[in-house]
Amino acid sequence: MTATLLLLVGLSTAAATFVALVRVRHPSALSFPVMMAGWLTGEYPLFHLTGQAIVAGLLIVGGALEETRGVIGIVLVVLSMLGLLRVQHVARSAAPTAEAALRTGLGDDYLDRLSAASRARLRTEGDPRTSRNPVSFDRSSLTISTDIAYGPHPKRHLLDIYRPADMPAGAPVVIQIHGGAWIIGHKQQQAQPLLHRLARSGYVCVSINYRLGPTFRFPDQIIDVKRAIAWVRENIEQHGGDPSTIILTGGSAGGHLSSLAALSAGRRELQPGFEDADTSVAGCVPFYGPPDFADRHGIRGRMAAMRPFLERMVMPDKLADDPESWDAVSPITHIGPHAPPFFIIQGTHDVLVWKEEARDFQTRLRDVSRRPVVYWEVPGAQHAFDTLNSVRSGAAVDAVERFVGWVAATSTILDEEAR
Repeated sequence: MTATLLLLVGLSTAAATFVALVRVRHPSALSFPVMMAGWLTGEYPLFHLTGQAIVAGLLIVGGALEETRGVIGIVLVVLSMLGLLRVQHVARSAAPTAEAALRTGLGDDYLDRLSAASRARLRTEGDPRTSRNPVSFDRSSLTISTDIAYGPHPKRHLLDIYRPADMPAGAPVVIQIHGGAWIIGHKQQQAQPLLHRLARSGYVCVSINYRLGPTFRFPDQIIDVKRAIAWVRENIEQHGGDPSTIILTGGSAGGHLSSLAALSAGRRELQPGFEDADTSVAGCVPFYGPPDFADRHGIRGRMAAMRPFLERMVMPDKLADDPESWDAVSPITHIGPHAPPFFIIQGTHDVLVWKEEARDFQTRLRDVSRRPVVYWEVPGAQHAFDTLNSVRSGAAVDAVERFVGWVAATSTILDEEAR
């Protein structure tokens, strides 16, 4: 029995380590379990290594190596543990690649544009505590106001505000839009490392809910995001925020919505009832957001298309019946010179949103935008890698803090140059 258990442990751990090391995109039906295994293993390899060593040791003491199955199992466990060391090494390479991306997009001297106070708050190296406790967040210096209504829907038109305990004055504002394939998710479930870090650094952070499919179909989701932007611009001064410096961010579906909102500011058909509200933003930081619902450039191909899911759960009509509506909610169709500064973040191992999609999006955006575009491919990162504390999410938080600091310091100058 112990030999069989050790074999099963070896097979499962080796498989999990493999998908943390190698991007496995096919068959597409397995994308979600592959994502989950790759995310949990890839972000916490030392936890897995320790657990594997303890379990294998207990089974060996119980006599697992007395049978061939047990020997095969321990070989697989050892291979998995060696692979996990490689996973940890790749994770630690994230921070320097982020800095290289920022320098490429903004210039080698980009940090000189930040105020002295902003530069003093920047982390120069990762916080080791974040990888030891994935769900620990320091709230001691923060004030968090929850469930503030920004619209008429009683459950989904709600937002939370994170800010320093000492009321700031004129602080830059970051709006976080949660992911969840446009059908699930909540404002308190994602980007907690980023929200807590930026709030401690003097930013006012707003995390929003929005209406979800399949009950509510597009464009309801993007209308809600724009409604939230309009609310923030009208009300955020009461919470210490600067309504002229609003930066959007979000992951997955939230990455899509943040990009779409940033690129479609002022589109009256997406702002029913508040057509004249100013929904422009100073910057955008989308994490692994799908840029093109229609896959018009054939990047995914027929076997890995998102279309069946979108038609069933998200969009009001099929692509063939209403291609204009699909264009209206695809960020890639709204690209233009008017785009604010972008910091596009995409994991190399993401199996739900492919790096090829992000590369195409950033190339097309960079070709026409008057403002900088930063593109960072996070080595070894799976979808949702930034959800909890980890080495890679810490690197992402540090990089985003640098970018939003740069945006806050230069937004007025960039607007004048764009004119």
